[in-house]
Amino acid sequence: MDGGLTRKQHAVLEAARGLERRRGYTPSVREIARELGVSAATVQEHLVALERKGYVRRTGSAFGLQILAPEAKEDSREESVHLPVRGTIAAGRPIEALEMHGQTVPVPRSFVRGECYFLRVSGDSMRDDAILDGDLVLVRRQETVANGEIAVALLPDGSATLKRVYREPKGFRLQPANDAHKPIFVDSLTIQGRVVSVLRKF
Repeated sequence: MDGGLTRKQHAVLEAARGLERRRGYTPSVREIARELGVSAATVQEHLVALERKGYVRRTGSAFGLQILAPEAKEDSREESVHLPVRGTIAAGRPIEALEMHGQTVPVPRSFVRGECYFLRVSGDSMRDDAILDGDLVLVRRQETVANGEIAVALLPDGSATLKRVYREPKGFRLQPANDAHKPIFVDSLTIQGRVVSVLRKF
C-alpha cells in the first residue's frame, strides 16, 4: 500500500490507475465510482485527500484527473511535450474548423498516449460535461469511439462539432450536454478523435 494512505484512499487510487492502464486515459469521478460500487461524492472526497497528499492532480473538469507517479509529487520536474492547437471546434452549432498555426501547449509526457492535439471550444452545448466556451480540449486521434463518448465529429456537410456520439438504427445522434441545445441527427459522420481531457485557464 502507498505510504500515508487509508485503505479507502488506496482503493480509489488503485481503481484510477487500473482504469487508466486498461483504457489509455485517466477516468472521470463517475467511472471510478462505478468501478468501486460507491457514490461519486465518496470518490470526490477521497480524491481531495489524494491530491493533498500529492498522489493526483485535479483541474476541476470532467476529465481533469492526472495520476502522479510516487516520485512525481508536488515538486515534480517531469519532462513536458508541446502539443499543437489544431483549431476551433464547435460545442454548439457546427462550424467549419478554424486552423491555428504555431500555437502549442506544454503537457506532461506521461499524460500523452497516441497522437494527441488540442482544439479550442466555441459554444456552450457541452457545459454540463464541464466543457465551456474557450476551453482547450485534449483530443486523441482515433476513428471510432464507444457509444456515449465525447468525440470530434466531422459531418457530411464538412462542418465539425464536439458532442457525445450515440449510434441510432438509421445513423447517429450527436448529444449535447446542455438542455438549451437539441441533439443533431445524421445518417453518417467521420470520427476524428476522442476527448480525453480539458484544459481551462483562469
